[in-house]
Amino acid sequence: MRSRSLTYLGRVPRKGRRRDRRRTPQLQAEAGVVTGLNVRRDSATLLPLPFPSASGRRISASRRFARKLPSIISKHHRLISPEIETQETLEDSLSLASIPLDPSLPLLPLAVSHLSPPSPLPTLSSAHAASPASLLRLLRRARHHPRLAPLDLHHLLAAASASSAFRPDHRLTGLLAARLATSRRLPSLRRLLQLVLSRPCPCADDSISACPDLLPTFRKAILAFAASGDIPSASDALASLRRAADSPLPAEFCNIILHALARLRRHDDAIRFYGEMTSVHRVAPDAYTFNILINSSCHAEGVDAAMRWFEEMRRRSCAPTGVSFNTLMRGFFRERRYKEGIKVSHEMLQLGVGLSVASMEILIDGLCHGGEALKVAEVFAEFLVDAVVPEGFDCLGLVESLCHVGEVDRAVEVVELVLERNMVCCLSVPAGVTVLECLLKAGKLDAVCQFMGRMVGEGIVPDIISCNCFSEALCEAGMTSDANRLRILAKEKGFVADGVTYTMLVQGFGREGRMKEGEAVLDEMLDLGFIANIAAYNRLSDSLHMRRSLQ
Repeated sequence: MRSRSLTYLGRVPRKGRRRDRRRTPQLQAEAGVVTGLNVRRDSATLLPLPFPSASGRRISASRRFARKLPSIISKHHRLISPEIETQETLEDSLSLASIPLDPSLPLLPLAVSHLSPPSPLPTLSSAHAASPASLLRLLRRARHHPRLAPLDLHHLLAAASASSAFRPDHRLTGLLAARLATSRRLPSLRRLLQLVLSRPCPCADDSISACPDLLPTFRKAILAFAASGDIPSASDALASLRRAADSPLPAEFCNIILHALARLRRHDDAIRFYGEMTSVHRVAPDAYTFNILINSSCHAEGVDAAMRWFEEMRRRSCAPTGVSFNTLMRGFFRERRYKEGIKVSHEMLQLGVGLSVASMEILIDGLCHGGEALKVAEVFAEFLVDAVVPEGFDCLGLVESLCHVGEVDRAVEVVELVLERNMVCCLSVPAGVTVLECLLKAGKLDAVCQFMGRMVGEGIVPDIISCNCFSEALCEAGMTSDANRLRILAKEKGFVADGVTYTMLVQGFGREGRMKEGEAVLDEMLDLGFIANIAAYNRLSDSLHMRRSLQ
């Protein structure tokens, strides 16, 4: 048994410790080591010492922590102090002022800390407030600090109030905007935007235009306001950005507010905002703008109103995307206008947009839920012949719908057409197993053997449970040789049979009186280790010779 501890007086070099483990007990005793107990080497005797207790281990851990504590404290001081401390910095840091807290601005709640808000308040030295770069280093370092992380905006406000010449750059404001938007501190985000507008970025001094990185900062804020449902704040931020920017804003910023209105089911406000966007502010809408309006109209007014926006989209020379057609197709199917929905799919092909996986799923699911399984089978076969079915589409929904209405032969035709067109990617294992189960329930065992053999030949191998179910049905019907042939074929494609599979085959060959085939399977089963003992082997051997004994 290996010793739990080897404690002795005097340290042995690291290289010598491994050699001591291989020594004989006599040599270990001479060296002061006895396996299984602790000894103290004395001048005359070797005294055994007890093993250290749990309390002793806790004391040693506390000592290790006490040794590391000075380095932890020094790291903490380096975190909240500037990187370079000159003599002037040390003199300035003697006069520290507490960070003023604005009660109207919430602090960041930290689940891992009970120090928010901190008490007493931390202090900000003049070295940190000297430049935006130093304050940016502080905020990046203190992003996980329990006392400084909740005060990210307050650090900036303290630096701005300490000196009227302090102007934050776009890197500092962009970092704060991202943090405030992620934590949903909307009042603090409004205060930050006010500071950005009142004290422009220093990089704007070298040119007559505004800072080019002003747009990303405001975009983060507008996204946060819109995601929270605060449409007035998002509109105010957008208006402030229009006044501060030198060039017309892209439609992306208006689309954020428009999408928020559509998500809140405020369709009338979305239409009104679109009118102001195009007529008052002269912003050219893009495809995303019309996709939002089409989707909102489908839910609020119907697909006919959405079609009017689709025509407006074409009138403004905006090319429709796949999202536009998918939205219209879903709207037609929702209103049970299946012919118009199918017509939209054909129009997608005529305009060169193409069918995506989402388009095929909308088409198949819409027709299947409407009880048009045979119609969707015809459309799917037409798309297969034209080679427009996208890769990655799974025909499981179509197969299930056809089997549900009792059209098993039609489902088999669809799957065989998929295999003929080399669209194996459209046939998944669940889809193939669904067809096999329907054929098995209908009692068409020959079709099961034929179809399963073709599936396995294409590399679509069912799972072990499904294979055992099919093998059991074939063995009970006297088709054990077919079941064994399918097992061998599936083995070449990576299928691994279990003991249940071999047991069913041995018993099936025994019932049919095929001794040689059964013994070959039994020997293979023995070689693979599926037979636990001689009793199990004898039981399987008896089942194999059962028919001969009965005769």
